[in-house]
Amino acid sequence: MSFVKALMPDHVTPWTRVIAWVNLAVNIIIVGTGGLVRLTGSGLGCPTWPMCTDDSLVPTAEMGIHGIIEFGNRTLTGVVVVAALLTFLAVFNTARTGLGLVIPSLWVGSLIIVQAIVGGITVLFHLDPRIVGVHFLFSALIVGIAALLLQRVRLAEQLPRRGATKGAPGMWAMAIVVAVLTWITEVVGVLTTGAGPHAGDSIAARNGLDAAIMQHVHAWPGYALVVALAIFLVVVFRGQYPRTRRSSIALSAIVVVQIGVGVFQARTGLPIWSVALHMVLAVVTIAVLAVVLVNARRDAAAALAADGDQGSKGDVHLPVASA
Repeated sequence: MSFVKALMPDHVTPWTRVIAWVNLAVNIIIVGTGGLVRLTGSGLGCPTWPMCTDDSLVPTAEMGIHGIIEFGNRTLTGVVVVAALLTFLAVFNTARTGLGLVIPSLWVGSLIIVQAIVGGITVLFHLDPRIVGVHFLFSALIVGIAALLLQRVRLAEQLPRRGATKGAPGMWAMAIVVAVLTWITEVVGVLTTGAGPHAGDSIAARNGLDAAIMQHVHAWPGYALVVALAIFLVVVFRGQYPRTRRSSIALSAIVVVQIGVGVFQARTGLPIWSVALHMVLAVVTIAVLAVVLVNARRDAAAALAADGDQGSKGDVHLPVASA
């Protein structure tokens, strides 16, 4: 019974924090291994799904290193599923605490199942770049939700009440602008990748877009994101938003590094290591963005509470005349 209570506590414990970190980490790692599959041309190392071949669940010796790489990525899916399940169990009994942990953990687990199906479809359709792009965006979404869950676990605070963002409308509006531009940049990046040379296998098609033009198109929302982040930082530093301040600095730094890697790879012929780094940084950016949004909502609630306190102190109570 004590083991079950440790596995399924009714409050945030060290175990909750550890498994939430693991949940996020493995979902980022599988993006890296998925990139390795594509960048090494191993996308069809296991040509069927869910079996590796028509007759074997695991790769055969004849399939060589490509079969091993592809099957390794599929095997890591099992680790991701286990981490998601343990995370769900770790937060399940906190449902009535107002911490907001159960729903995102359920979303992570559900989307991982969907993601596995999409991954199978990419193999069956010979790495169609449109499906591969959807596959990556699902990964980014899962990482974002896992990061949101982790930050809520780290804070272990009740969710702000509805309308909390009214306490800092300018700051919250800029946070939303940053979030939208980040996701637009990610989507255009997926289209750019689908036009590029790293298809995952020699028989895989490309999306037909001009890769050189798409590199410039991809840069446009990226530069707009830098401008939005600069404005966001000014707003955050002019107000009392301590949590948002720290996480927004981290997000800005990652975006600048990501742009640097993107420019480098575009000018050096897309070396494999830089493409892999660019891909992993893309989902790390989404993770930090999720943390920024969690913190911004908390800081907005704190600003609203502070305004309410000042209003109460400023109230003048006049004596009521007797009838």
